[in-house]
This record gives sequence, structure tokens and C-alpha cells, in this order.
Amino acid sequence: MSRQQAIELKIKTDREIALKAGRRLVKCDPGDEIVISGFSGSFPNSDGLPDFADNLFNKVDLISDDNRRWTIEHPEIPQRTGKLNQVNKFDAAFFGVHYKQAHTMDPMCRIILEKSYEAIVDSGNSPKSLKGSKTGVFVGACFSESEKTWFYEKLQVNGFGLTGCARAMLANRISYWLGVNGPSYSVDSACSSSLYALEHAYKAIRDGHCDSALVGGCNLCLHPYVSLQFARLGVLCADGRCKSFDEAANGYVRSEAVCVLYLQKAKNAKRIYAKVVHAKTNCDGYKEQGITYPSGPLQQRLLEEFYEECEIKPSNLAWIEAHGTGTKVGDPEEVKALENVFCPGRTEPLLIGSVKSNIGHSEPASGLCSVAKVIIAMETGFIPPNINFNTPREDITAFYNGRINVVAEKTPWNGGLVGINSFGFGGANCHVLLNWNNKSKINNGLPEDDLPRLVVASGRTEEAVTTILNDFLSRSLDKEYVRLLHDVQAEQIPGHIYRGYTIVKKDIKANHSINFRYYSGELRPVCFVFSGMGSQWTGMGASLMKLPIFNESILKSHSVLKDFGVDLVKIITSSDPNILNNTVNSFVGIAAMQIALFDVLITIGITPDIIIGHSVGELLCAYADGCLTSEQTIKAAYYYGVAILNSKIPLGAMAYVGIGYNQIKDLLPTNVEVAWHNSQDSCTISGLKESVEQFVLKLKSKDISSQIINVLNIPYHSAFIKKAIPSLLEYLKKIVINPKLRSEKWKSTSIPEEQWGEDKAKYCSAEYCANNLLNSVLFEETFEHVPKGSIIIELAPHGVLQEVLNRSLKKNITNIELASRNHKDGLDYLLSAFGKIFEAGLNPKISKLYPDIEFPVSRGTPMIAPLVRWEHSEDWYVTMYRVQDKIKSGERNISISLKDDEYEYLSGHVIDGRNLFPATGYLVMAWETLALMRGELYSEVPVVFENVRFQR
Repeated sequence: MSRQQAIELKIKTDREIALKAGRRLVKCDPGDEIVISGFSGSFPNSDGLPDFADNLFNKVDLISDDNRRWTIEHPEIPQRTGKLNQVNKFDAAFFGVHYKQAHTMDPMCRIILEKSYEAIVDSGNSPKSLKGSKTGVFVGACFSESEKTWFYEKLQVNGFGLTGCARAMLANRISYWLGVNGPSYSVDSACSSSLYALEHAYKAIRDGHCDSALVGGCNLCLHPYVSLQFARLGVLCADGRCKSFDEAANGYVRSEAVCVLYLQKAKNAKRIYAKVVHAKTNCDGYKEQGITYPSGPLQQRLLEEFYEECEIKPSNLAWIEAHGTGTKVGDPEEVKALENVFCPGRTEPLLIGSVKSNIGHSEPASGLCSVAKVIIAMETGFIPPNINFNTPREDITAFYNGRINVVAEKTPWNGGLVGINSFGFGGANCHVLLNWNNKSKINNGLPEDDLPRLVVASGRTEEAVTTILNDFLSRSLDKEYVRLLHDVQAEQIPGHIYRGYTIVKKDIKANHSINFRYYSGELRPVCFVFSGMGSQWTGMGASLMKLPIFNESILKSHSVLKDFGVDLVKIITSSDPNILNNTVNSFVGIAAMQIALFDVLITIGITPDIIIGHSVGELLCAYADGCLTSEQTIKAAYYYGVAILNSKIPLGAMAYVGIGYNQIKDLLPTNVEVAWHNSQDSCTISGLKESVEQFVLKLKSKDISSQIINVLNIPYHSAFIKKAIPSLLEYLKKIVINPKLRSEKWKSTSIPEEQWGEDKAKYCSAEYCANNLLNSVLFEETFEHVPKGSIIIELAPHGVLQEVLNRSLKKNITNIELASRNHKDGLDYLLSAFGKIFEAGLNPKISKLYPDIEFPVSRGTPMIAPLVRWEHSEDWYVTMYRVQDKIKSGERNISISLKDDEYEYLSGHVIDGRNLFPATGYLVMAWETLALMRGELYSEVPVVFENVRFQR
């Protein structure tokens, strides 16, 4: 075998191995496809993807010639560049970045942290849910134009510049903040860096190195002399317009962008912008023309091998998003390769475009800018047009033989596969194939049911909360969009100090207003309070039956009571004003409502730390504590009513009184007792009807507030109820056969605290349950066990204890009732209560309230990322050429802040009661400035001050 034959054999063998490896990557089990599930980006003069899309479709030239970065008259440096807005802003506190570190961080590092958060929430996930996971972080980046400032020109060397500007930190700091343990590194292949990063992430997930990945790309143009280097390389256009594929093309214009996308396996994704079918790279290798000269043949080889591995005909693709920089050499080489690979056998021209015509060349970030454009097309069904395209290049024959067309107008697109090219100026080539999400919206996302949607949001500022909620209120109800936000807010997001909610309905005119409040971030104890008789009202469960969980719970109790001839559903939904005059109906109606409300709370993840029952509300404590099943509980409630009906109890009454037990106990007449110890300044009395009514009149005459309450003439918690206890006990013993031990969280109100250690208090026995009707309710005493800062939730058809609870409130306690007879729509009221629970600091899993959503959500579901607002009150340091230029001339503007560790010690320099800047400080500033002009550290420049005068 000759040497040439051996070489050819090796090439063939290597190709077969590579082909096999590539096909292994492409082929996967259903659900294991890798998808883009979240995206966020900042583009020139475009804040977020929707803003970017509007600008692209409106053919806005996003290149500007303002002096945000520099003003310079150098003839070789173009003034026009693509510039991001507000690169000096950063929410350092949210990411736990020290004040000094934040100032010394490369602005790219600051921005990409925020974009990473936005991409994660855009996918319908909370960043907290990623902690400890094998999530990888791959960031494409080349130059840190802040290095020069922090490594070579700063007055002090404190190490923060290293951790702030090292390109490894672009990825590592994201991993650190999230607490994720997958691969984390930056990728530098020049202009193809971010698409290379995507290829690395794709392979890392395929090979099991990580389960999901954040892929970023970033570029900022802060120093004109970097542009000068590119200009002298001959790749920049003097007029600052990128004319991709145009006859007038004369180079590209530099641009800025920071993008992050989130990759997941399809089976784990809640949203799919696009499927990553395959990603592949190669390198030009040696070229006689030089390292920066593009190689069409090697680009062609990459594409041929790529589609062979995918087993997809290139002619199946309608559109390619090309690299298309607008350079004299680059465009013809690329288009020739595209023609050779994609055009054989085509019946329609291949469409190509390049987003660089719109925004310039963002170099390492450019690949993800192309991905952003493709996502826009996939979501809208239209390809954004190139601008600066007037005359097709004459040296590209494919433009004239009908094989390839440049998209120069907004063009309808039927979806499907899109290939993306990205090439580095050192010959590092990358191609990625994306496929769209073909799941389209049904009825614009409107739910089949009529349930109003509770929408909650948290954020860094009031604006952060209201921006999200207003967006939902301004749109037609989209159940998929709502579900994504529900999942984002299913657990606390640390650092979000504002919370709010609203209720969204099918009829946009019926939407609620926004409620929001400050949230301290503390974890607060939760206390469930079950009230007793008096909370029933006609139709109390009618609207709540629309809620699936509530409905299911009621029907379960209904089926139990059906055997006793009781129609529970009718009891709680009927408009008959007399239906609750029956004691049995009242008992089972209240108990069933409380069981259902408890079931709803537990389903959405709200669990109590403390349980307190008021009067027969203790029966519901038994259910909440797991001592009784729902069936046992509803049967017990039924027997409460039966026992009372069958016992010839004298006509009685109960009344609320506006003074406490200690004040009223010596005033009580015969046949009247204190039934409920509510609070220091309120109690409830019980006794014979005539005696109670006369005593109430007497109290009112002394200006003591008092009011008869509706207990259907039953004097609960008085000696007169004893007649019902024997038969009730007999009934209950049939239900409570094996009494269970009560837990510590159930605080008894029917047995004095000094007796809690006795067996009668330890167990939820038939005797314990029966005594709930007889013994005094020691609510005031038991309430002392509720810690400060608690969240109290009253579970009842109506919050009869609200006044008592509000009077008893300790410091920082939040009191929430779930239902009210005074509100016309019980479901709205309940949802608002859940909103208040969220505001108070809990994280109800609100999605559990509604019919499930089939993931992924449909194409066209609005993005969450653009709604995120940050705490951007601080301005952080950004290296600026004009500032550095002034320093070299000896001119400095110095800002002194006691918040800066460098100047904090000056707070102690006080003269005549005033905090003054020391005179020696001015000398040090002059010393520092001299050193800067010399390019040295001031501590290494000896100086002598002579003839110093301070002028005021």
C-alpha cells in the first residue's frame, strides 16, 4: 500500500468513526431530545427579545454613532457600533456580590448573571430548583475590555480585579450563584464562541456530564483601540453599516450583545422554543492565504458531514441563518458552500439571512444572536429581514441563478428545520440545526373551564411585581402562560422582597386590581384556626364547588352522608334560607366546608405548624392532625347534630360580649356561663335564652358591646348541653375505636394547659371529642402558644373569629380568613386569600388548583424573561476610554462614598461636628494621579510635596 493510499484509508476510517459518533449524538430515545426551554438577551438598543423582534421586523438600523462608549477622531476607528443600554446597572445584592467586587467586575459578568436568571424563569423554573443539580454553564467570550483598567491602571491591587475580569468567571460565577455542579467554563473560538459553547453543552448533556445547561455569549465594545486592531486587520467597514451579501459590502461593524439560553431534555422542559437536532464543529487548519482567511471547502465539509450524521436531506431546509459578516472574502466563501450543500435537488430557492446586517457583528456572542433571530421566526411564523441589502453581490452566482435568495423583507415561514452557521476568524467553524416546536395554540390558550386564575409574582422592587402582573392583566387569559409563572413562584426566590397578586378572568374587563406588599424574607410559622358554630350561611359553598379539589372533597363527604339520608351538596349550595335551621345540616355543612378548605390548603402545599380549634372546631383539628379520617370527621359532625336534636335541651342562646372573662365572671346572672374565653377584652356567654337576652340588654345599658349570635337556640358549652353528651359519646365510640395520640402542633382549647400531660388530653378519644361541646373554650389561653410573626389562617364558611383574632394579634401576625358571607363570589374571595398567603411569605403551589397543563406549552406562549425588573438604583463602574484618556492628561473625577470600603474609615474624621474629607486625602489623590499618568502603582512612586496650599 502506497503512502497516499494509507492516508486515504486513514481518512476514510476516521470519517466512519466520526460518522458513527455523530449519529450516536443525533439519535436518542423519545423525550431525551435537547431543547431550548428558556432565553434572555440584551441586544443593541433592544431590551429583551420582544423589543428586538419589533426592531428587526421594522428594519431598524440598531447601530448608533452616539458617544456612550467613546468619542474619538481617529480616522481608522468607526464611531458607529451596536451598543447595549445601561451597562452600568447591576443588582449586586440579589446575587450576593460584594460592593468592591461589583465595581471591579467586567460588566459582561454582571449582565450575564442577570440574563441567566431571566433565562431560567423564562423556562418556567425557579433558580432555587437547580441548586445541587448537574447543570452545566458554558459561556462564549473573547475579550474583556475591562482587564486593562483593573489589571494595569488601578490605584490599588486588591485581587477583586482578577475575580471580576477573568473570563472563567463568566461561567464560574453563574455556577457559584446557582449552586450547580455540572461543567462550567468559558469557550473562546473567536466569533464562533457562543455557538461553540452551545455545541459543548449539547454534547455534555448527550454524554451525561450534565442534565441541563446554561449557554451564554457576551461581547462589549468599551475601548476604541480594540476596534482599531480589527480595523487594521481589514474586516471593519468605515461607514459603520454591515451590508451582508450586498455588492457594496465592505466589512462589518462591531456590536454588543449578551445572551443566555437554557437547555433541557424535552421530557423535563415546560417550554420548547426549539429542538437542538445536532451541533458540530471543525477547523480550517492550515491555509496558504493566512489564518484569518475563511475556507469555503472546510465549511462545506462540515455541512456535508453534519447532514450525513443527521440523515437529513439538506434540501429539506428552507432557510439558513448564515454567518454573513459582510466582508469581501467571507460572504462568497460561505454562500458557495451553502449552494453546494443545500441547493442540489431543490425546487424552491434557499432562503438565507444574517442578523449582523441589523445589529452588526457581536463577535463571540453573534452565534446566540442568530439563535435569537431563529427563535423569533419560530414563535411568530415570519423570518425577520436583512437590512442594508440592495444589490446582490455579482461574484455570488447563486443569487442570480435562482438557487439562493436573501431575505430582505418580512417573510412568512411555515416552520421546520433551520441551520445556523457561525465561524471564528481563526478558522473555528460551527453549525447547529434547530427544529421548531410544532405545538400550536388552541383557542389562543383560553381554558375550557371558567375558573378565574390567581396570578402571583415576586420581585426585587414594586415595579418588578407590578410589571409582571400588569402584563397578565393586559392580555387575554392564557392558561399555559399562567402555568409557567405558577411554577416559577412555587418556591421562594431568595432576595425577592416584594410580593403581589391579581386575579385574571376570561372576560378581561372582570380582571382584578393588583395587590402587593413588602416581604422581609423571614420564614413564618403557620397556624390553622378552625372556628365552630355560627359560621354557616345560605349558599356558602355554591361558588367554591367550581374548584376541582374543593368539589372532590365535598363529594367524598356527600357520599358518606348519603347513607344517612343527608344531601350535603344541597345543604351548602341551596339558596333556601331555612335549610340551615336544622342543627344536623349546620353541623355537617360547616364540617364539610372546613374539611374541603383544609384539603385545598394541603394540596397546594400550605401545612400548619400549629392547629387550634374553637369549640367544635376541635373536631376539625382531629382531621388536620391525622387523628380522624375525613369519613370519621363528617360522621362525627353528623352525630353531633343528631345527639343535640334528640336531647330535649332547654331553649338557649349565646352572645358575644366586648369584655373579657376576668371582667365578666362576677357579673354573670344565674343560668348564664362564659362559654368562650376569646381574648382579654372579649368573651362569649351561653345559657337559657331568656336569661342571656336579659343580660345582653343590661350590658348594653352599661355601654358594653354585646350581640346575640345564631346558634339555633342551642346553649353550647353550658351545663344545659350535658343532656346530649351520653348519646353523643355512644355515637362517637362507634367511630373512634382506637384513639390516636395528638401531636404537639394541636393545641387544645377544651382542656386547661396544666392538664395537657394527662391521658384525657393526650389522645383524640370519643370522650375528648364529646367534651368539645361541653367544656369552656380556652381560646385566649391557648392563643398564647401562637408565636410572634405567625400567619393565622381561619378555616370556616365565614370568619367568625376575625374580630377576636384581630383583637388578640401579637406583633407582626398576619390574619387571613378563607371565606366570608359578605362577599358575593366565594371563589374570588378564596383565591384572594391564597394571594394574601403568598404575600405573607408562603409559596402555595397554585397550579394544583387548576386542571393540569400538558407540557411543553404551545408555540407563541408569551415570554417571562422580558418582564423581569431589577433593583438598578446603583451605578457600577464601567471602563470608559474617555475617562482613561483624561487620567493620562492628569484630569480625574473622583467620587467619594462612605459605602465604599476604600473610604469607609473616613466616617470617623469629624471636625466641629462635621464629617470632612481630610486635607491629606487631597495630597494622596494628587499622588495617585501622578502614578496613573506614569502607569505605575502610587505606592511604588516616591514623591515629595513642596509649596502646598489648600484653597477653599
